[in-house]
Amino acid sequence: MNGKTMFLLALAGLGGIILGAVGMQYVGSWEGAAQALGVLRQPRSPTPVATRTAVSQPTDQHEHDKHGGHTHAEEKMVRLPAARAQQLGIEVAVARAGSVQTSLTLPGTIALNADRRVHVVSRIPGIVQEIRKQLGDQVRAGEVMAVIDSRELADTKAAYLAAHERVSLAEITFAREKDLWEKKISPEEDYLKAKQALAEARIELQVAAQKLRALGFAEAYVQQLAGRVNAPLTRYEVVAPFAGTVIAKHITIGEVLKDDTEAFVVADLSTVWVDLNIAAKDLPLVRKGQRVVIAANTTMQAESTVSYVSPVVSDETRTAVTRVVLPNPAGRWRPGLFVTATLTASETPVAVLIPKTATQSIDGQPSVFVQTPEGFAPRPVTLGRANETHVEITTGLKAGERYATTETFILKAELGKGAASHAH
Repeated sequence: MNGKTMFLLALAGLGGIILGAVGMQYVGSWEGAAQALGVLRQPRSPTPVATRTAVSQPTDQHEHDKHGGHTHAEEKMVRLPAARAQQLGIEVAVARAGSVQTSLTLPGTIALNADRRVHVVSRIPGIVQEIRKQLGDQVRAGEVMAVIDSRELADTKAAYLAAHERVSLAEITFAREKDLWEKKISPEEDYLKAKQALAEARIELQVAAQKLRALGFAEAYVQQLAGRVNAPLTRYEVVAPFAGTVIAKHITIGEVLKDDTEAFVVADLSTVWVDLNIAAKDLPLVRKGQRVVIAANTTMQAESTVSYVSPVVSDETRTAVTRVVLPNPAGRWRPGLFVTATLTASETPVAVLIPKTATQSIDGQPSVFVQTPEGFAPRPVTLGRANETHVEITTGLKAGERYATTETFILKAELGKGAASHAH
């Protein structure tokens, strides 16, 4: 083959290649345009089996976790033996019904019970001869506290004795005149005079006896005084009006007392008053008979009720005086002591009431650790009404179930450790 022929063949081959490339470009452009205009529609192939398996795999895995060995409940469990829980100070209680109490806390002061406090006076002038009771001493009702020598008392007793004798003489005279008048021996005038004299003598005797009783002498003493010929007339005994404690003493031996001198102050400290000042805005929350808890410190606490609420609000302080009578058999509540009074303003019954210390926030939700045979399981709960110490559980915990009441932060920490180890 000559050179000319080979050149022609090469030229033809090159032209075919160029023509094929141009044709392929044209066909691709037409298909693209047809698909864009919706002219060319090719059927979709079904989803491969492998693809369907991959889509459903998470559901299968969830079912495996739900029914297999790694359930959510098992992950949320603190396995803690009872002995170890007791060692950690974790206390368990049974969920019960209760009352949500709202309270009002007020400062107060212990004061003497003014109804059981008395100022002991001598009632008659005289000189102090004996002092038998000192500050802080206990006294019984009628017990002698001091002895006074009084000339005025002697005069009073002498007047009584004289009146007593006049009555005796007047009775004899009246009996004689009555007998003579009835026998027509003496005139009626003498009889009437004797009758009048007897009446006047009896009045004088009654007045003298009343003076002795006013000085504190018992009726039995007054009745027996006439028969006690050698009884001292100047001796006056200052006695205790009731059982109590001597909280003040104002006399010394040899001191001259007047009839109004305050010798002692005796108080019955078996009960004391708690004085509270209630602000005007809080008065609707306070009522007579309301329960009150009085506390002085962590070791002194007692319960009582409101006995008095003043109907008048002070113009200066805008408060009303409220009083609580507090039993004080051991004498621990000393007058002048500052205390804190907590008044129960309202009580609302609820189905389940637990301490606030029993709740913990887990995953942003209030939860309670419920005791199970395996340990403690956190359970989400719904909180209701609450006060400073307790909270109502509306859902998540039923009455009769056992739950951890204290040191629940330890259980929460143990729960966090378990979740971390499971993640690793």
